Amino acid sequence: MNPAVPSVASAASVESVASITPSVSTSPVARVAVAALRASKIREVANAGLGLADVLPFWFGESDQPTPAFIGDAARASIAEGHTFYTHNMGNAPLRAALAEYATRLHGATDSENVAVTSGGVSAIMLAAQLLLGPGDRLVAVTPVWPNLVEIPTLLGAAVETVSLDYGPQGWTLDLDRLLAALTPATRVLLVNSPNNPTGWVMPRAQQQVVLDHCRRRGIWILADEVYERLYYGADDVAPSFLDLAARDERVIAVNSFSKAWRMTGWRLGWAVAPAAVMRDWGKLAEYNTCCAPDFVQRAGLAAVREGETVAQTLRAELHARRDHLARGLSQVPGVDVRAAEGAMYLFFRIAGHVDSLALCKALVRDAGLGLAPGAAFGDEGEGFVRWCYASDMSRLDEGVRRLTRFLEAHPGTAGT
Repeated sequence: MNPAVPSVASAASVESVASITPSVSTSPVARVAVAALRASKIREVANAGLGLADVLPFWFGESDQPTPAFIGDAARASIAEGHTFYTHNMGNAPLRAALAEYATRLHGATDSENVAVTSGGVSAIMLAAQLLLGPGDRLVAVTPVWPNLVEIPTLLGAAVETVSLDYGPQGWTLDLDRLLAALTPATRVLLVNSPNNPTGWVMPRAQQQVVLDHCRRRGIWILADEVYERLYYGADDVAPSFLDLAARDERVIAVNSFSKAWRMTGWRLGWAVAPAAVMRDWGKLAEYNTCCAPDFVQRAGLAAVREGETVAQTLRAELHARRDHLARGLSQVPGVDVRAAEGAMYLFFRIAGHVDSLALCKALVRDAGLGLAPGAAFGDEGEGFVRWCYASDMSRLDEGVRRLTRFLEAHPGTAGT
């Protein structure tokens, strides 16, 4: 038989093959990795409150104040001048230069070639993950953490291992030995979010140095989410950063955002600091993701970086006072176990007798008009806790405490037990 000519199968054999061939579904479905992504439990709670009158929303991580006027003015002027065209994949040169100067002032020498502008902090996380991770690569993450940070690597086929913070009399702390043990030679990336969402935990500089030395020896990349670095209530006005310790050509990528320090959540503008050697590939990935951040939004960001230091300092002082105020109020509520953390804009606390955080938060919306984020939204390590964003007027925080107190008096350990 000519091997180049296929043989003719009998009718019986064709029938047999057809009987074992799986049928193709006619229903449109996403691929398995996408279908398996966790839906946001914060959104689930917020959606339950939409349309309800008099709900106090403390569920999202943003200030209740709008973006400062001078930033909006810069965007409006940019639009009026016709800056509505495509821009460079890596960001406008003036903004990259300003961010390099900003990073140099806070963390040491940084060049424009180390900076990439992105369409939001989460876009920076996605681009960094695409740059570093593929199917089968291993990422270790310190948790609990904003779910996007561990779901994005999973979506890319990476294996994610978590090392949870511990909660005790000192609040949230990291068992450094446990983290180092998890960082084996098989690890490709370590992901650390500090200051942390949702706990407010901040990795001390001494721990950062130990971790950096360990990762250097094993060739492990550090992906540092530092979007809350200016919301830090220690002696300095900026949180400890891996950028303080690492040279710019090392395996460290720090992502940041305009959302928090300059109250620009809806603008969707962020940046990353990374080794210049990977920036050419970063630009290619940007082209296949968002192409570029809008020109007029970047010009608003430039105004924020150049003129917004007072905004960042004022916000830090306000949030520090609000953190302390809310922590004092909650500590007087029977059953509440709360510890004020060093950074971010959240109190992450637990309430005796209420272990199902999603059920509790839905009940709080429905019965008390109080919108909090369930700890389960941040992984299994967060279950049993709730997150309260305190970037709000103190009178609203006080009313929220009153509503929580009344709810717990009426529901002593019944919701979610």
